[in-house]
Amino acid sequence: MVVLAGLAALAVLWLATGVRVVQQYERGVVFRLGRVRRAVRQPGLTLLVPVVDRMRKVNVQVITMPVPAQEGITRDNVSVRVDAVVYFRVVDPVLATVDVQNYAFAMSQVAQTSLRSIIGKSELDDLLSGRENLHRGLELMLESPAVGWGVHIDRVEIKDVALPDSMKRSMARQAEADRERRARIITADGEFQAAEKLAQAAEMMDSTPSALQLRLLQTVVEVAAEKNSTLVLPFPVELLRFFEGATPKKDAVPRQPAGSAGESAAAVEPGAGEPPALAKAEPAPAAVVVPPRPGHAPRAE
Repeated sequence: MVVLAGLAALAVLWLATGVRVVQQYERGVVFRLGRVRRAVRQPGLTLLVPVVDRMRKVNVQVITMPVPAQEGITRDNVSVRVDAVVYFRVVDPVLATVDVQNYAFAMSQVAQTSLRSIIGKSELDDLLSGRENLHRGLELMLESPAVGWGVHIDRVEIKDVALPDSMKRSMARQAEADRERRARIITADGEFQAAEKLAQAAEMMDSTPSALQLRLLQTVVEVAAEKNSTLVLPFPVELLRFFEGATPKKDAVPRQPAGSAGESAAAVEPGAGEPPALAKAEPAPAAVVVPPRPGHAPRAE
């Protein structure tokens, strides 16, 4: 009985050494006498053959791996320093255990080389603003070797792009010049539109001169409303033109110098700078009769 009890105790101890627990986020890869078993042990309690089986647990959670910053020169000859982050997980524990020694280290090295390659193929504007295309390109570059290692790439993102200080200053000057250019264009466009409206208003006021006078009086009222300044009001030429147009014109007859005493009228030669017209002759002076003195005959003056 003692021998049987001892044998039973040894059997229970031997079986207990083969009991393993696999967590929910893990998968178990079993090696029997050095050969891998294709059947992956699922989460829960699992039993191994003591001394014969060895199990290696593989984490199937999503791994967040930062990619060290890589320096490179873009396609437009700008030196940059770019770092990224890779999200991946194991989908085939057997391949991740057998085909690659350390899949996390391998993914890190592939991510660094792919990042340097994508920097050399891209321009600075793509790194700063068009990152979605670069993310897809990096994911495709990492997906090719990762499939053979039983790893699935969930996402790749570029975190930061470090530029030299000289390039930052150049970009700041460029942005400032571009904003100034747009401001000048907007100002010039506003002046152009205002000039068009003023030209239209001038045409309307030219057809009705009284509108210009009304506008002038309205401006005077607006200025005089403050009562804190002296207003000097020039007399507008348009008002004179308005009065001149409202006054009826009379035909003036130019006077000509008097001719000889016997002439009654003189004709003005046309083409001498004045319109042809007949000049009115001045009347000849009347004869004055002087009364005679004694001893003299009467005479006319």
